[in-house]
Amino acid sequence: MYIHIDEPTEKISTNAITVWRISNTIGHAVALLITAVLIFCADSFDWYRWVEITLYFIGGFLSFSALYSILIEPTLTQRYWRYKIDEEFVQLKNGKWNENHTLIPMEKVEYVRTEQGPILRKFGLYNIVIGTTTSNHTLPAIPNEVALELKSQIATYAKIKDTLDVDGGVNE
Repeated sequence: MYIHIDEPTEKISTNAITVWRISNTIGHAVALLITAVLIFCADSFDWYRWVEITLYFIGGFLSFSALYSILIEPTLTQRYWRYKIDEEFVQLKNGKWNENHTLIPMEKVEYVRTEQGPILRKFGLYNIVIGTTTSNHTLPAIPNEVALELKSQIATYAKIKDTLDVDGGVNE
């Protein structure tokens, strides 16, 4: 009665580790810099002592969070991300302790798009966003040529048609 669905086996790029480390470093550096400025202000302008203590606590928490987010999390995320795309489903699977396995039926796919920021561009990667009626799902850190091929493949399987712009261009 139930159909057998093979587990996803395709991995995301190993360059994702470096991209996520750079991104997490920037985010944590900004947060730590703001916390340091607030600690300096609290000390210089004689703010309440409990504010200064709270800021030191936040700074310590951010430091431990940065160590995990920069050194450990990107490696684990890349290691446990899997995907598979076929005529029936898009499968996304990630997580070691809290495992998420998402099956997206092709008939529910409404759009597919690629996203690329400056850090992803430097490493030749795209994120693929697959949209359904109620949500969207992201397949991270796919190499350029593979991402464009997967985007076309998903659009073909889902029977997504390109629409013409007013000025005659094609929207993808």
